[in-house]
Amino acid sequence: MKTKLLFLIPSLALATALFFAGPGGEAAAPPEKPHERSSHSDDQEAVSVTVYNSNLGLVRETRRLTLPAGVTELKFSDVAGQILPQTVYITSLTDPAGLGVLEQNYEYDLLSPQKLLDKFVGKEIKVLRDGVEIPITILSTHGGIVYRMGDRIFTDHPGKMIFPGLPENLLPNPTLVWRLENETTRPQKVEATYLTGGMTWRSDYVAILDKEDQKIDLTGWVTLDNKSGATFKNAKLKLVAGDVNRVLDRFETRDAPRALEMAAQKSAAAPFTEESFFEYHLYSLQRPTTLKDNQTKQVTLLTANQVPVKKRFLYYGAAHFYRTQYGTPISNQKVGVYVEIANKKENQLGMPLPKGTLRVYKADSDGSLQFIGEDRIDHTPKDETIKIKMGDAFDLVAERKQTEWKKVSWDTYEVAFEVSLRNHKETSVTISVIEPIPGDWEILKTTHDYTKVEAHTVQFDVPVGKDKEEKLQYRVRVRF
Repeated sequence: MKTKLLFLIPSLALATALFFAGPGGEAAAPPEKPHERSSHSDDQEAVSVTVYNSNLGLVRETRRLTLPAGVTELKFSDVAGQILPQTVYITSLTDPAGLGVLEQNYEYDLLSPQKLLDKFVGKEIKVLRDGVEIPITILSTHGGIVYRMGDRIFTDHPGKMIFPGLPENLLPNPTLVWRLENETTRPQKVEATYLTGGMTWRSDYVAILDKEDQKIDLTGWVTLDNKSGATFKNAKLKLVAGDVNRVLDRFETRDAPRALEMAAQKSAAAPFTEESFFEYHLYSLQRPTTLKDNQTKQVTLLTANQVPVKKRFLYYGAAHFYRTQYGTPISNQKVGVYVEIANKKENQLGMPLPKGTLRVYKADSDGSLQFIGEDRIDHTPKDETIKIKMGDAFDLVAERKQTEWKKVSWDTYEVAFEVSLRNHKETSVTISVIEPIPGDWEILKTTHDYTKVEAHTVQFDVPVGKDKEEKLQYRVRVRF
């Protein structure tokens, strides 16, 4: 048995030598180690950031690099900590055909005291005590530090620790690592493109209502939040307004370690330009700006003065009022106050307005601005109307009374209402009573004219004098 084993050992060695031998019987050279290069933000020549209002940003970064010919491992650092690695794309703007990607990695095992300590489990480091360096061996870091000093085991913190060096796989910042096949040795511009989480924007609007409640001065602000884990210096900024469809993936984003109201202002021109883009709208800032990590930035979106508005008083009913019998009046119902803005060019507007919050102020008797209401607006195309609910009118009171409810047939009913509207203001007003009537309906009798707004909605515009009460009465036949 020993003789056979001794015979197999030289045979195995010979086979191995023949495997690594070249065609002429010479030993093949081991594969060459790739060149290593690093790139930081100092190499950056340009960066553009497109921010969506859905916690998403698109980063396009151009850097000038000089790479050796052949295979190179490029460490591309100072990228966003919440980068989506599967969206990364790199290309050479100078020589697209001469630069190919063999492999791509995203390194996010970041340097921290705890990570550094974890990498030295089972290894020897030194601690400094009274000016003397004492060797210890780290045994465990789970729930605390366990270490050996001499022939004894300790669990308290050992003191100021001294490490012999940094492990290769711990990085100070998130880093993209590419293995590239490169043909040219001259300097070239390389562009990296990727999506990142942690970036979003919203619109905030400030309106100053005039004394007569007929015109406003409107200022729009872009509020941009950058929590992506990276700072983008002198970036070309673009914003996309619209509802972009995305595939949700619970593994899509990674958490990276990372530590007003504004009154209206007048400016000569808004710094954003707007253009249609696919089925969305794109807003481009006309100057570079720096987006710092963990920063909220506000930039003026638009300014429009003397914009006509229409103040309306609306009193809404409900569909369930017609489906059953009510024995008691529905009293002290609120009358809503609304301001309508026509987004038209002749009103100094006429541009697509991204969704956001619109806040309204008005000067009191001594000229001080007071907050009088706010509402959210949706993405609003040009030539559409924005309706803002300011609140409920204090001096307007509505009361609803069902005066009759009867079943005409198995599926048909007749319902009669009396709506009392009381005006305690110093001026006359018109209150629009909006009634959502279900089923197939027909108004049989009414004291006031009405408009059929929609298939199941009618509107009565009821003038009410100052310190007066007006009663709207109508009868409707409904079939369910």
